[in-house]
Amino acid sequence: MSGAQAGDDWKAGQAVAEVLVVGGSGGLGLAVARKYAAQGDSVVVTSRTKAGADEAAALVGGATRGLAVDLAQPATIEEALAEITAVDRLVVTAIAQSANTIAGFDLEDALTAATVKLVGYAETVRVLASRFNPGASVVLLGGLAKDRPYPGSTMVTATNGGVSALARTMAVELAPVRVNVLHPGVVGDSPKWADSDLAHVVNRTPIGRTVTVDEVVDAVDFLLRNGAVNAVDLELDGGTRVL
Repeated sequence: MSGAQAGDDWKAGQAVAEVLVVGGSGGLGLAVARKYAAQGDSVVVTSRTKAGADEAAALVGGATRGLAVDLAQPATIEEALAEITAVDRLVVTAIAQSANTIAGFDLEDALTAATVKLVGYAETVRVLASRFNPGASVVLLGGLAKDRPYPGSTMVTATNGGVSALARTMAVELAPVRVNVLHPGVVGDSPKWADSDLAHVVNRTPIGRTVTVDEVVDAVDFLLRNGAVNAVDLELDGGTRVL
């Protein structure tokens, strides 16, 4: 069997993949959900509220369903995911971050950031561990701040680094389920950055532009479907780390 065939084993005997995007109500998560819905997969997107999840599901289209899951409240995650019975592809993109420095440390914001990105991510995967289909895979979203701190990134940098460590231990504990992390750089055409002056980013990026949403979606798909990629940190930044 070829590597490509091995990576596609999850498709054998079924017409669609069961895809869950946690934090899929906007930005990169919504774009990922749209990609899989467009190819006919069964997609569930989550948001902190049912209204937000349902709105996102309508934006994604097709038979996409919305589910309320609040990673800032880890004790509620198991019940919130009760109706998810099978998963082929899990993407966790949820974030709760704000500028935080050591000098002006906001304890409440720090606890929320760590709870969502570390405890919430871990509990989501734990809850779903017994529901992964053969050949299932997981992608967690981190960010380039793990390697390139900036003023106010204290918790963003710490939690994104923690996600990398979390994925490595998950890859061992959940084997043969694959777990990888994507760390995007500045995604210039995303809602977060679309109206920003990004000349300073472009100037230090060898490709001469910022990363695009489509490139992020393609990278997520690669990590999910390639059967040989496991416990990997993929930095998608156009090369800013080398300048």
